[in-house]
Order: sequence, then structure tokens, then C-alpha cells
Amino acid sequence: MRVTWSAGTHLTFRLDPEDEITGQASDEYPIKLATNSCSIGGVPGDAHPDLYAVAAWTIVAPWTRKRITFDRAISAELARALHDGWGVEAGPVGAEPRKPGARLAISYSGGADSVAAATIFPEAPFVHFRRVAHPRVPNRWPHYRSDVLARLAAKTGRELSTVTSDLEYTLAEPRPGYPEHHAVAAGALLLADRLDLGGLGFGYEMGSRWLGGGRYLWRFTPDNPMWSPHGRWGRLFAASGVHIVLPVGGVSEAVTMRLALGSPLKDQVRWCLRGTDGPCRNCGKCLYKELIQAAVERRPLDTPITADRSMARKYLKKPPYGGQEMIQYGLARVPGIENTLFAPALDYFDVSEEATSWLEHCYPPALAEIPEQWRAQAAAFVEENVGLMTESEVRRVESWGSA
Repeated sequence: MRVTWSAGTHLTFRLDPEDEITGQASDEYPIKLATNSCSIGGVPGDAHPDLYAVAAWTIVAPWTRKRITFDRAISAELARALHDGWGVEAGPVGAEPRKPGARLAISYSGGADSVAAATIFPEAPFVHFRRVAHPRVPNRWPHYRSDVLARLAAKTGRELSTVTSDLEYTLAEPRPGYPEHHAVAAGALLLADRLDLGGLGFGYEMGSRWLGGGRYLWRFTPDNPMWSPHGRWGRLFAASGVHIVLPVGGVSEAVTMRLALGSPLKDQVRWCLRGTDGPCRNCGKCLYKELIQAAVERRPLDTPITADRSMARKYLKKPPYGGQEMIQYGLARVPGIENTLFAPALDYFDVSEEATSWLEHCYPPALAEIPEQWRAQAAAFVEENVGLMTESEVRRVESWGSA
């Protein structure tokens, strides 16, 4: 793979003979390449070369097999992180490593998890990624209203940097999206010098960090390759002087929902971008989040989705389900759940509240993963507003999926 940045904002890449058009993201999901260029707007044109390298890698990693050649020298430390993590030879080498900045920013998506992370660090600036049109690739997902979320982000009152990019159109299949989940940080990386960033906070919660996520694994994942600090992505970001920080990495989506709805940013919470005046209420994500919100608020389910809809059919079958721990949490707490489309799933779970009480507390090792300069603030917030798991609850996390 050969990578070129023009004017610091336009990325062009050329595949080597051994590279592949269809590759795999870090969660092993197959993705097909559509085009070899993209742009990132709202960023300076003079970032540290290691920041350019990591930003590019978040985009081209799925299709790169043996080597990557950048248009500027990178540090030996970054080249080593790429080799150790992916087995690729990276160069040219010759730059001094970037020193971490002093500040933490939040990669702000506007969803409940992101808002919860922002609530823990109320002084942290936001970096918001906004999808824009690509000049050569048609938009096959026009219902995704990124403009709505950008307007909501501007209403938060927080220090805000909005990054615009068409990088999601590098994907031909399955649809426009991030080549790697970390590509949402491409703009934040290029802003790191200007904002003096030493860390970037994401809203990934316990399900994503410790329980494997919903798309590729359903088991305890202490060595999660995407979000553990000792995983290959964590080491790569650290080598660029921007640590991955997961403020809510030890709590469930029930906790992030509660924190978000009780935060000063509650009016800006938006996990669905198919509607203009609010969530569309008709997609799979809205159904999932409505179950969680109803459980947190101890009220009946409120959804127009019926059991015959495509996004509901999986709940008519045996698990596993994506976000399975939160499905069980909802089944145990939503009044009248036996009269909803989730009724068939009741046969597969212990739906006592005791069986899911561990999802209301924080898994302590997640706090230990937060870099020291931000750990005390996160720990104090969590201890006051959430509480730590007991030893038996910790065992519930660490035995997840073993059966």
C-alpha cells in the first residue's frame, strides 16, 4: 500500500500487488473497497507525520497485506507498532516520535454512550465526525442524516471541532461506513497537535470492550484487539501520542443510558440518524435502545415495531443476540414485556432482576485501563454515580460466554 496526503487533507492510496480489494476489518467483518481516495475537512495541514500515518491506517488497514509506504517519514516507534500489531513493514522511518499532549477530547457521536463519556469529563472538548458526500461515489444511504447530528452537536455548548469527511465511501460493501471503527478518529488525530491532545475518549461501553461486542464474539474479551490499551490499536494510538480512553468502558448500556438522560446534554442525545425531529423509531437500533430506555425508566415498551418486521425476527429465535446482556436486562425490568415482540426470548433467560444486577455497576479493571492523568476523575465520578462491582459481579463479567 502506498499512501499520499495532498495539502494535508486529501488522502490517496494505491494497492500493492499482494493487497486485496475485499478485506477484513479488525472485527473480522468482510468489506469491499470502492475507491482509493477520500478527504478530511476541518483539520490543519501540518500535523505530526505519525498522526497522518495512524489516520491513514484507520482507513486502509483492511486491504493492506505486507507493507505500507507513507509520503513522509514516521517514527521508529510507530513503525514498530504497525509491525507488531499487523505484521506489515512501514516506512520510511526517520521522524521523532510525537510527545503526548495534555488534554483529553471526546469523540462525540451524540449517542447515549458518547454523552455518558462526555458527562464524566465536562471540561473536555468535543471532536465530531460528520459524513459528507464523495465527489465520485454516489450516496446509497441517503436516509442517514449526518446534518441533524452536526446541528445537535453545535447546541451542546461545549468546545467543538467538527470534522467533515467522505472516507466512509471508500467502502463498496456492505454499505458506506468506517473501514475500521477507529476511522471515526481520523479527523481528531489530525487535530491532535492543534488541540494539544494526549487522549481521545470514546463512548464504547462494557459490551464493546469486555463482552466482545455484538457482531463478532459473544464472550469475555480481556484482550479485545480494538479497544484494550494493550491491543494492537491501543498500542498504535499510544505510539502517536494520542491514547485511546474509554471513560464508560466498565459500565453497561443501561448505565450510559441513565447517565445520558440525566446529564445537561440530555436534549441532544440521538442514537438514530434516520429521523429529523428525533429517532425514527422504526429501525433495529431504535428498537434495541427503546428496550434499554424502557428498562431504565421502568415503563412499558413504546415502539411501533411488530414481531413480523425484519429487525424483530431475531428475537423470535434462540440467542445469541447482539447486545445480549442488555436484552436480558430489559426482559427483567420492562413491565408487560411478556405481551411484546420480545416475549419469545423470555424462554431463554433468567429474567430475575438479581440475575442482571451486575449490569448496574462498574467493572473495576476498566478504570485501571484509563491513563493515569484522567483516571482519578473518572473513578471518582463512577464511584459516586454508579458504584463498583462486587467480587461475584466481577465473576459474572469474566465468565461471560463461557457456557
